Amino acid sequence: MAALIQTESKLQRPQFGNRYLTDADRVFQHNAWDNVEWSEEQEATARKKVEENCAQLVSSEKQAEYENKANSYWNDFYKIHENRFFKDRHWLFTEFPELFPNCKSSLDKSGLTAAASDHSKTESRSCLDQTIENDFHLPQIGTEETEQNNFKVEVDNVQDSQKTDRLVDLSSGNMLGETGLPDTNQAGASATLRILEVGCGVGNTVFPILQTNNDPGLFVYCCDFSSTAVELVKLNSCYDHSRCLVFVHDLCDMQATYPMPNESLDIIILIFVLSAIHPDKMQAVVKRLSQLLKPGGMILFRDYGRYDMAQLRFKKGRCLSENFYVRGDGTRVYFFTQDELDELFTSANLKKVQNVVDRRLQVNRGKQLTMYRVWIQCKYRKSLEKGE
Repeated sequence: MAALIQTESKLQRPQFGNRYLTDADRVFQHNAWDNVEWSEEQEATARKKVEENCAQLVSSEKQAEYENKANSYWNDFYKIHENRFFKDRHWLFTEFPELFPNCKSSLDKSGLTAAASDHSKTESRSCLDQTIENDFHLPQIGTEETEQNNFKVEVDNVQDSQKTDRLVDLSSGNMLGETGLPDTNQAGASATLRILEVGCGVGNTVFPILQTNNDPGLFVYCCDFSSTAVELVKLNSCYDHSRCLVFVHDLCDMQATYPMPNESLDIIILIFVLSAIHPDKMQAVVKRLSQLLKPGGMILFRDYGRYDMAQLRFKKGRCLSENFYVRGDGTRVYFFTQDELDELFTSANLKKVQNVVDRRLQVNRGKQLTMYRVWIQCKYRKSLEKGE
């Protein structure tokens, strides 16, 4: 029993903002420090670096290519990283408790505690394996608090012809060649708690929700721009089509339909997704997503903040526009401020519940490296009644 309590305590770590660095000599005693205050000098240095790396913009021809071929770049990304290790998102359990209203009882029964106790065993083959960070191929930090986290994909040995049969039709969202699966228009129709994750990748958020939340009325929809990522989710041994539906969807295509009606979702999850979209299209995306929420429904958001280490590491010639960059693999990323996000969500008639900056100092004790991360976490709710 003591071991169970200890494991559960580790799993449900405190929300960010509880470990402070008060003595610089102790910086390498932990893997991460919360709410790290930046000096005026440090912020000025960051601002100067951004000015420098934004001085030379990518040509308009290349910018058009990155926009028009965005799907190809993300497909290539997931083809390369499909079997890589990514860190799991244990912070979901505490930062977004809305996802786990019955978390404690589920933890006792789901086997998640066992996975947590084996957290350091890199040879584990469970659905909750610890994996490494994919963003910029940063050095491994060795803590579940690292962002850009995912779950290791368990891919069965499937022949190429079988994989083709299991692909999702991009235009309709219907699954092909899958017998015994529910019609996409009916999936989740009887659910009492409906969640949509946008930009699900290989299932980094979906699978812990399904394994941790044992509500029989739960149904999780998840979508991604990349058909490769969607296929990897479907091939994962944890994918359960009776509780989940994954489909290909282009957020920026306002004519594309969703497999659920408007005002039917309780929660929409946007974790490191909006930053990959062209800034000019973000407002339309948020407005469309807000239409899917029930009155009282909520968007849960986490993404890159201004002057995050990833932004400061860009070299000249990678900037597309102000605070918007292209990585070496062709995928793009934007770095937000709190005010920008507040404008995006409130303009879609959503009310602020939370909008906070998570400034964290991550440490690689083995290599004696310090890395300053800046993320923004938000919760915005749809009014219960019009005009409220």
